[in-house]
Amino acid sequence: MITTWEPTTAGVMRLPSGRLVRGRGLSRPLPQGPEPAFALYLLGHQPPPVAWENRWLHWPDFWLPSDRTATGDALREAWARAETERVEIACAGGQGRTGTALACLAVLDGVPNREAVAYVRAHYAPRAVETPWQHRFVSRFR
Repeated sequence: MITTWEPTTAGVMRLPSGRLVRGRGLSRPLPQGPEPAFALYLLGHQPPPVAWENRWLHWPDFWLPSDRTATGDALREAWARAETERVEIACAGGQGRTGTALACLAVLDGVPNREAVAYVRAHYAPRAVETPWQHRFVSRFR
């Protein structure tokens, strides 16, 4: 059974393949509606517990993830699961780290690296991917 997001749900970005992923900021209340089936949390500290399956990546605000191999694995898992599940990507503000991760998902979905940040800014949030090193991370992501 497919249980993905509704395309009109706040924060949901459609990838070129049709996969839907929700980005959000954890500093804001959980949106109304269905909960994610899987979430990837990008924070400098362990997130509070939630009722759904999740994975935490140590990723300090305005910086890059501490473990790039684990990050690549987690992003590939999130991308694969988004085909049939409600996947959420979130950091504190929902812009820099979340935007960077969403841009990497766009790369996995076939968007060229050099176009991925623009794709996320057009389809998710105009200020997504905040720092030069986050841009570079996306440009080198495989």
